[in-house]
Amino acid sequence: MQEEENLEFENSDDNNANKESYEHFRYTVDPGQTPLRIDKYLSARMLNSSRNKIQDSADNGNIRVNDVVVKRNYKVKPGDIVTIVLSYPPREIKLIAEDIPLDIVYEDDSFIIVNKKPGMVVHPSYGHYSGTLLNALAFHLKNSSAFESDDPRPGLVHRIDKDTSGILVIAKTEIAKTKLALQFFNKTSDRKYRALVWGNMEEDEGTITGHIGRNLKNRQIMDVFPDGEHGKHAVTHYRVLERLGYVNLVECILETGRTHQIRAHFKHIGHPLFNDASYTGDQILKGTKFTKYKQFVQNCFKICPRQALHAKTLGFIHPETNEYVSFDSEIPDDMSALIKKWREYTSNRDEE
Repeated sequence: MQEEENLEFENSDDNNANKESYEHFRYTVDPGQTPLRIDKYLSARMLNSSRNKIQDSADNGNIRVNDVVVKRNYKVKPGDIVTIVLSYPPREIKLIAEDIPLDIVYEDDSFIIVNKKPGMVVHPSYGHYSGTLLNALAFHLKNSSAFESDDPRPGLVHRIDKDTSGILVIAKTEIAKTKLALQFFNKTSDRKYRALVWGNMEEDEGTITGHIGRNLKNRQIMDVFPDGEHGKHAVTHYRVLERLGYVNLVECILETGRTHQIRAHFKHIGHPLFNDASYTGDQILKGTKFTKYKQFVQNCFKICPRQALHAKTLGFIHPETNEYVSFDSEIPDDMSALIKKWREYTSNRDEE
């Protein structure tokens, strides 16, 4: 049995306090497991991490068994609870400033509101060491006395996926970062998204609940565990804004903020986001068998070559004035064109 937690904004234990942790994994050793070195045990399960990296984590005191730090040659036994924290690669710790245009919606001495374009990664990670939102912000804030160039996550208190567009807040001071992060943690911030989903929703509004955690077979995607045996509690509220035949435009309000929450939740209830390749939304899931319709959907995929999801509105208490502030962004061109095309298709069907 395996449980994984995302701790991307927390530090590891005292033996490695000067490094920001990357990700925390938790495994429970199966009852039939024979004695096996812990580095071999973990390398067989963590397909995206080399054995050397796992051994480095052990040498830094970041592998524990039953809450006790162990060495790389420790042999696991049935029932052991194994946890490991992997540190960021050294090249990620130094954030390189890059002159990349930003769509800044608002800025004051405490924070910046950015409208992220689709296709832009929020922060450096494996395979994305440049061209990210934080690389652009490092350049924008290079002359700011509050900016710390050695901080690999300067001001970041929340994220959205690479191919999701929309509003993000970036703190400019440590006080703002702490206060904003607490609002996200305590679920007092307001976040509204627009999504185009497959199928015609039965209800005009509703709530999706279910723990979200890493898929047990493919850790690149998330899964919903209704019984709560894995993952973390997650709640998504939704409201149908427009019914467009075989797809619906919906507003999503996040009560919690888990990785891929909207994408995983709507896949779970049988309404994947349109053109979401990771969650089967890039297939023709609803509609007719006519060749003309299939070509229409393929053209829609080309118009918006990503999951149709936009972080439209963000509201929170200002960290300095203590007043409620709210920010909004327009749906980007690709998603707007997609919605327009479905409107035209639905209108033509109604006239026939």
